[in-house]
Amino acid sequence: MSPLREPTVVGVPNFNASEDAATLRAAMKGLGTDEEAIIAILTTRSNAQRQAISQAFTHEYGRDIIEDLKSELGGHFEDVIVALMMPPAEYLCRELHHCMEGLGTEEEVLVEILCTRTKPEIADIVDTYERLYNRPLAEHMCSETSGDFRRLLTLIVTGARDEEAGVDPARAAEAAQQLYDAGEAKWGTDEEIFNKILAHESFAQLRLIFEEYKNLSGRTIEQAIKAEIDGELKDALSAIVECVENAAAWFAQRLRTAMQGAGTEDKTLVRIITSRAEIDLAAIKREYERLYDKTLESDISQGETSGDYKRALVALLGPA
Repeated sequence: MSPLREPTVVGVPNFNASEDAATLRAAMKGLGTDEEAIIAILTTRSNAQRQAISQAFTHEYGRDIIEDLKSELGGHFEDVIVALMMPPAEYLCRELHHCMEGLGTEEEVLVEILCTRTKPEIADIVDTYERLYNRPLAEHMCSETSGDFRRLLTLIVTGARDEEAGVDPARAAEAAQQLYDAGEAKWGTDEEIFNKILAHESFAQLRLIFEEYKNLSGRTIEQAIKAEIDGELKDALSAIVECVENAAAWFAQRLRTAMQGAGTEDKTLVRIITSRAEIDLAAIKREYERLYDKTLESDISQGETSGDYKRALVALLGPA
């Protein structure tokens, strides 16, 4: 959500889809696979360029490049490459669908994808989800979540956020007062007010509301949310607050958590790095180093990840 785009992948000049398709076909044909060639091409082309390669591949060889890549690659390396080859909204829809299918729901994936995107990105995801799964995202989500958490996500996916209204200091002060009255100033918490304000107001307006809140209460809105609200709703509201203030830092923290503890949460690593590479991955890298005094590249390289998988992720981080 950062106003400045800071991508690490911008595509290549003098791009030739047919040439790239031929190189990739050669890398997958015959005995063995040339993983280096696959990494060199797919981690440096923009998603639009990769879609053009995919079309050229089908046109020249009558084959589906994603299916060919899947048959040659494996493990998390395959996950990275397939994520890169899918249009961004389709990839995120697949991740949303996967986190809600089967037993239990991975609420943190819903939060990561839905609470951090702009209104146009959400609209694209909603349209794509229905096209892919023949079912509205809101309906699937409502069957898998409950309570105030469900209500917040429903407001977000139905496009409640008003990004046209502009910034209004008087309205911001009023909203800050409502948040204070709904939380710290009373016994119990009126979650509905938190949901309404954090799902409806634009990020620019929320920034102003949070400043007003601090002036009014002496605490940050984040401190108030952590004290007043718990469970998934707390995580979702905190994600919105942190992304309003510094989206890159929020994603840096997610990456750090994914690499800490027993085993790496590879799906999270792949999802954030591939989906933010053309948005703000350079800013995420910078925040990671500021927060943890280590580079993101060094933590990925030292992790339990395998060779080609590691190389592909590091390549997407761009120059050190």
